[in-house]
Amino acid sequence: MKHTLPILAAAGFLFASYTVVSSNKPVPIAPAFVEPSSAPYEQFIAGAGIIEPQNENIAIGSPLARLVSKVAVKVGDKVSAGTPLFYLDDRENQAELTLRKADLVKAKADVLVAKASVDDTQSLFDLANSVSDSRAISGEEVLKRKNALAIAKAKLESATAFVEQAQASILQTQTTLERLIVRAPIDSEVLQVNVRAGEFASAGALSKPLLILGDLKTLHVRVDIDENDAWRFNKNAKAVAYLRGNRQFKVDLQLAYLEPFVVPKKSLTGDSTERVDTRVLQVLYQFDPKDLSVYVGQQMDVFIEANSASSL
Repeated sequence: MKHTLPILAAAGFLFASYTVVSSNKPVPIAPAFVEPSSAPYEQFIAGAGIIEPQNENIAIGSPLARLVSKVAVKVGDKVSAGTPLFYLDDRENQAELTLRKADLVKAKADVLVAKASVDDTQSLFDLANSVSDSRAISGEEVLKRKNALAIAKAKLESATAFVEQAQASILQTQTTLERLIVRAPIDSEVLQVNVRAGEFASAGALSKPLLILGDLKTLHVRVDIDENDAWRFNKNAKAVAYLRGNRQFKVDLQLAYLEPFVVPKKSLTGDSTERVDTRVLQVLYQFDPKDLSVYVGQQMDVFIEANSASSL
């Protein structure tokens, strides 16, 4: 009995030691589900890229603040330049157009009346002016008829001006009606639709565009090159892009153009060591969508061949 407590204490000590030792074993690192992309060049510049349409994303807004009466397209539709995208409520302007057309009809009728008045006063003046005997008609009467003719001609000119004004008003209303049909600016594809019939479309720049269009015949990859690597960039160097998430999908890139203006970095990777004040040089490469099936907005890992510092 006197040996029981020491034995239990020794067993507890051994169990505690085993627990501590086993808990301090390093946790095995799980193998990566997908191997990360690696550069095919000995010296390279790495950058994060994002897929864009050839002419960047076109954010479609509304020229006037109106209710949307009809949306004529859906996501994925291919549209030509001038194709209607959506229609704004035009009932007020249609009523105005009817009124303007009525004004034009009245103005043209007034012109006919004014012409008849000119013809009448012209005849009376010609008759008075043709009398050679001053005793048959007084000079005052001739002057009176001459003034009446001048007034009639002025009224004709005024009536003609009202016709032109009415025609201009119709043209103005028709222009407004045309603006109420929002059309595609270029041949493109509908990437996003953020408006529905019955919703109110605000005019001007919006934080969320009503529609987004893009030309997908050729895709661009916008690559952010850190300003510390900008001096190493060579526009004639080879470049390759790997689809983020699967290094088996890659495509060779051709330089489209670069924007020679270093800007603050916008797309952060989430790395805890990343500096939010980083500035980048944005370079755009292009490739044929047939070479790699991707979607606008997808990220890619881009590697650009570069020379070493000793060789420059």
